[in-house]
Amino acid sequence: MELFMFLVLVGIHGTAATLHSLQYFYTGSTGLEGQFPAFVAVGIVDGNQIDYYDSVSEKNVLKQTWMEGVRDENRITDIRRGTQQTFAASVGIVMQRFNQTAGVHLYQNMYGCEWDDETDEVNGYYQDGYDGEDFVSFDRKTETWTAPTQQAVITKHKWDNNKGWIAQVKNYLTQECPDWVKKYVNYGRSSLMRKDLPSVSLLQKTSSSPVTCHATGFYPDRADLFWRKDGEELHEDVDKGEILPNHDGTFQMSVDLKISSIADEDWKKYDCVFQLSGVKDINTKLDKSVIRSNEVNPLAMIIPIVVAVVVLSVIAVVGFIVYKKKKDKRPPSPVENREVQEEMLPQA
Repeated sequence: MELFMFLVLVGIHGTAATLHSLQYFYTGSTGLEGQFPAFVAVGIVDGNQIDYYDSVSEKNVLKQTWMEGVRDENRITDIRRGTQQTFAASVGIVMQRFNQTAGVHLYQNMYGCEWDDETDEVNGYYQDGYDGEDFVSFDRKTETWTAPTQQAVITKHKWDNNKGWIAQVKNYLTQECPDWVKKYVNYGRSSLMRKDLPSVSLLQKTSSSPVTCHATGFYPDRADLFWRKDGEELHEDVDKGEILPNHDGTFQMSVDLKISSIADEDWKKYDCVFQLSGVKDINTKLDKSVIRSNEVNPLAMIIPIVVAVVVLSVIAVVGFIVYKKKKDKRPPSPVENREVQEEMLPQA
């Protein structure tokens, strides 16, 4: 399994990115009592958190107003309380497999799908991890479970023998999940389908430091930011960062340009370009007069935003960082249907 960040959808210059996603993340932990909930669950649609549950509050909370009325949240709370117990058992079982009796350990589950609204192509996934490493994952082609470590082989055999559940998981990943991605995107269209342009700034620590082009406040995350010279995109002497979420649901990203070898008279040849499909590019010339400098901290403007992100959603940190290796009355979502939920989250 790659980093959960492999699910981030990256736009391609000049093309319309049309991927939509529904993702669920579950994390069970031990050894973090008082520091982190023993169980956390979060749902995400197109990079936007739609709900949150943890073992401290034991209450499922919606994070998007457009989700109101979609499901019976009291029932969802009951379901996740049951899932919480399943994860507590799984952590203990896997600890025994690794001959562990104490310490900090995490058992995680991620499942969902991506849907391309132009090609109608669907990519579903179901993956479990333990302490930042792959544990078991579902192979849709062979309809079997893969176990990268010896300790997971027992779980693989157990789940391979449950043919009814395999059929249900396959149906969910290929049929039900994409159907609900489409419905969720339709429910939240005014929010999910909007396009917000960013503010773009040039930042620099000292006169010899790289110049950082920083764009923040854009939506959706299927955008790009890059440096050009004489109209041609640069691939050398640049360092591009990842797209990161802001506390208000928008995104930010940055790209550095090394200027040590750029002559003063050549600065006018360079510009930073922000691209978002369907809107006009934002071009920012490399100009000393517009660079904002901070000798103490070159990213003083960015740090508060990043801190706010961490405060907003702890699960984003756990879900994306722990996996170091490697989106009339509305009907209830089958994603959270009791039968599907319980069958999709068995003990290890």
